[in-house]
Amino acid sequence: MPTTVGRRTDRLAPITRVPRGVDRRIVVRIGVVAAVSYAAWLAVGAFGRPYNFFDMKIYHGAVLWWAGGNELYDFVAPSTTLGFTYPPFAALVMLPMSWLPVDGAGFVNALASIGALAVVLAALLRPIVDRLGWPLWFTVAVATPVALAIEPSRETLGYGQVNLLLFALIMADLVGLRWRARRGTHHETADSPLARFVYGGAWAGVGIGLATAVKLTPALFVLYLVLTRQWRAALIATGTAIGVTLGTFGVLGAESRAYFTSVLWQTERVGAADMTANQSLAGLLARLYDSIETPGLLWLAFSVLVLALGLSRALSARADGDELTAFTLVGLTANVISPISWSHHLVWVIPAIIVLADAAIRRRDASRRLPSRVGGMSSANGVPTLRPPIWYPTLTGLRHGVGALGLYLLFLISPIWPYEHQLPEVSHYQDGLFGALMENSLAIALIVLVAALPWRPGAEPAFYADRLARTAPLAARR
Repeated sequence: MPTTVGRRTDRLAPITRVPRGVDRRIVVRIGVVAAVSYAAWLAVGAFGRPYNFFDMKIYHGAVLWWAGGNELYDFVAPSTTLGFTYPPFAALVMLPMSWLPVDGAGFVNALASIGALAVVLAALLRPIVDRLGWPLWFTVAVATPVALAIEPSRETLGYGQVNLLLFALIMADLVGLRWRARRGTHHETADSPLARFVYGGAWAGVGIGLATAVKLTPALFVLYLVLTRQWRAALIATGTAIGVTLGTFGVLGAESRAYFTSVLWQTERVGAADMTANQSLAGLLARLYDSIETPGLLWLAFSVLVLALGLSRALSARADGDELTAFTLVGLTANVISPISWSHHLVWVIPAIIVLADAAIRRRDASRRLPSRVGGMSSANGVPTLRPPIWYPTLTGLRHGVGALGLYLLFLISPIWPYEHQLPEVSHYQDGLFGALMENSLAIALIVLVAALPWRPGAEPAFYADRLARTAPLAARR
């Protein structure tokens, strides 16, 4: 009997067509991410140095020595004069690595650091990509290998350092301050008390406190919070640092006494000031004087000047609603004035590059809406209008874009190493003035950034709104 399908079409289930292909844009973007990651890998091979978790071997050996019942700060790494230089709290945090082989600990630290950097980049780039309409995942996936290729990141990973983790702790407080400034938009609509606490940013300051307990230089952020009258965050940061330190003292009394009474003041434990890797102001002055030691009074005078300049510019940046640039200026200032700032400490150039690039984009976009008398007159419906010249938007913001690119290339190539010298064997002027300039190029770049990094008025609307709320009543009375 013939089948009569035509009479029963209403009984057939609707057919959903499955797309035959994948979105081409996703494929292209994945290809771009893969290409950028491979290029970053090649750049590390071309411009980086041989890495073998050198610092991680010291940390790992120290905690193994300590876990074996020996005094922590008596440890000296084989074939070196180097020992453990962090506070006891850092040793307590690193103690679990004694359960792993040294290479395993190095790879775990590298993966954690890469993940922390990706999260930080997502937080920093989110306001920018939302404004520009870019996909966040793609932007972060491209930015992460790009950021990992430059000197501070690759040195941190290759040596097994903790700088990216400390950077993430401090940036977490920036996020917390953002959420606090936006209070009323997130946490009040949250379902649970925990969510209201998290999105309310009441915890802001904990990251800075923990970072300060591990390494003392982040304490400059506490001073910044005090100067900007962010009292809650300043108290939380101070309380966290003191509480963690006292708590560690209660557990590790002997190690704490040894560190704060002796080890902290033994500057020779970390290396000579004139070593090429030390790209702080102290290292710059020592090399310019062709001396192993830094000229103390000169360093102190210039450090006070840089400190005042950096903090004053950070306060101005925050007053104009750009908390990211303010944090960046504080971090750069800490790098400059610290007696020792190895090249892997200089992670604050990452947000500096972001700020410069965003400033270039903002200025270019603003120039498109800016009338210019230079462009001449045109008539529309009989009404004369002013138009900017065609080239005007292209050139506006050019210097900031060039600055971002130049800063990135400088820290990618890192020209300090081809001109590395070590006293007393070789003078720092062995390669002439150009060689001395290259050997100090990263330190010079940091000082220039402290003095000239632009901020973006209104870039963080939540902070800018707070300022307007405070000044509006005064303006109304006037």
